[in-house]
Amino acid sequence: MTSQLDKATAFRALHARPGAFIIPNPWDAGTAKLLAAMGFEALATTSLGVANTLGSGGVSLDVILANARAIVEATDLPVSVDLENCGADEPKRAAEAIRRAAEAGAVGGSIEDFSGDRDRPIYDFSHAVERVQAAVEVARALPIPFTLTARADNFLHGRRDIDDTIRRLQAFEAAGADVLYAPGLYDLATIRTFVSSLGKPFNHVMGFADPTLTLAQLSAAGVKRISVGGAMSRYALAAFLKSGREMKENGSFTYVREMAPIKELRDAFASISPP
Repeated sequence: MTSQLDKATAFRALHARPGAFIIPNPWDAGTAKLLAAMGFEALATTSLGVANTLGSGGVSLDVILANARAIVEATDLPVSVDLENCGADEPKRAAEAIRRAAEAGAVGGSIEDFSGDRDRPIYDFSHAVERVQAAVEVARALPIPFTLTARADNFLHGRRDIDDTIRRLQAFEAAGADVLYAPGLYDLATIRTFVSSLGKPFNHVMGFADPTLTLAQLSAAGVKRISVGGAMSRYALAAFLKSGREMKENGSFTYVREMAPIKELRDAFASISPP
């Protein structure tokens, strides 16, 4: 069994080595085991994927952490947790989510400046920075080298302001965040602008980006970590919806030709024994 400290150290090493790495986003223990069997080196949770599984428009911090624990326990891989706004507006309360993520076995986690309030979706600049500062303080007090990711969510909420988003990320970097993240960037030129403005590793999410971009292109642009957010969950649900519509509208079942073979699934699950 790999210790949490060893996982945390290995996760840090992925961010320090040359080139980019892909950190896919499972949404339960089964999908975590499948990704581990494929040879991925780390995993990240997806709050959207959890919400989709539960048939909900959103999930609480408690649900996010319970899901994270299930994914942590499914494999020996390092796991980073999508903590959304950490379940609170006030900096110190939000920062407690970092401690709770570590207690769930994770070795990384994120804090974002999306408030959850659709009328005022992005925290004011100074408040957002205070939240990251508080999260850094908690992360540094942990007994493992916890990798803290700070997100600037402008682009996901109608504020496509490059200058303000970079300003936020630079402030989060100065506050001590280990990884910077601005979901919603689409093209390679914009991604390069962000990466060149920052000194810490940059996480790029492909769920909102030009789908023709490749690992090699993103690595050459300076991206360090590539995630997919809820994209794999949505892709799986697209196949589910397609099969349901075929049965309902055509009374046919041709989708069974594309099922994952039972042996492939069982072999993958068997190859990843519980840590």
